[in-house]
Amino acid sequence: MRVSVLDVGSRTVRLVVADAAGGAPLPVHTEKWKLRLCERVVPGGPFGEDAVRHLVRAVDEAAVTAARWGAEPPLAFATAVVRDAPNRLDVLNAVRASTGVKLATLPGELEAELTFLGARRWLGWQAGSLVLLDIGGGSLEVAFGRGRLPDFAVSLPLGANRLTHEFLLGADPPSPQEVKALRRRVRHQLRDVAARIRWEGPRTAVATSRTFQQLARLTGAAPGRHGPFAPRHLERSALRRAKDRLARLPAAERVRLPGISAPRAGQSLAGAVVGHTAMKLMGIASADLCPWAVREGILLRRIEDGAQWWDDVTAGLTDAGAGRGHGGTVSLRVASS
Repeated sequence: MRVSVLDVGSRTVRLVVADAAGGAPLPVHTEKWKLRLCERVVPGGPFGEDAVRHLVRAVDEAAVTAARWGAEPPLAFATAVVRDAPNRLDVLNAVRASTGVKLATLPGELEAELTFLGARRWLGWQAGSLVLLDIGGGSLEVAFGRGRLPDFAVSLPLGANRLTHEFLLGADPPSPQEVKALRRRVRHQLRDVAARIRWEGPRTAVATSRTFQQLARLTGAAPGRHGPFAPRHLERSALRRAKDRLARLPAAERVRLPGISAPRAGQSLAGAVVGHTAMKLMGIASADLCPWAVREGILLRRIEDGAQWWDDVTAGLTDAGAGRGHGGTVSLRVASS
């Protein structure tokens, strides 16, 4: 059996085609489309026709690619960039009408649960009680558990792109006052969640997402070319120094640092503030980096629980022809590409 998953994120649309033999998703083909939706859509704002047109084209190409590789139709989901749009249902309808793909927006808590499953399977039972941190463009997911799935999962509006738009679009580099205001917001949002994690006392902390991968590389972790099996760790003390360094540099100079890509340079400081603040408040001195995240979690649930699981999960999360959704003000009509 060959399965596929399609992830619509704030910057890229990623397709993973995997063989499911043996109970683990073994990738046979991956492909991504750099849409940079976060530059086309203001966080929490509506999608315009141009953004939807680019999204439709990428989803259509991904579906064709999955079929060419002999996979089932992709399990397609969109993260906060679509989930938080006031015309979300219009976007989902436009994608489905033009491509036939049932794109779903998963609740943040479900994303955290699925990411936790991916990390659990990667690290194994020896990790013991596990806390997971995942920084996206629009949200931060946190989960804790002792078993296959978490006992506790939450999604907070602390994504790197969202916070950059809210706090760091003034001076470049930002003023100490702007960084302080950002840190104050993150501390406030994380206060109760961090108290719960400290009380649980996890044995292992794990971080996923491109943001954490780049921060780990910045602090000395092995580069991506060493492959997914190279052990990578993120030390809180090293992250604090990296955060302070990023705060002193304009975005154009951050790209010279290890691990900081040009498209993410502008939001790298916000990601570092969220990561360091979360680790500090939760009492995490070091976190393991995990290459498996929500995409692998979805594939694992599909393999372990069958195709009906996805149908049950996404029932009501896709729209089959309703009109305007969630107060949207933009009517989207996109021709098939």
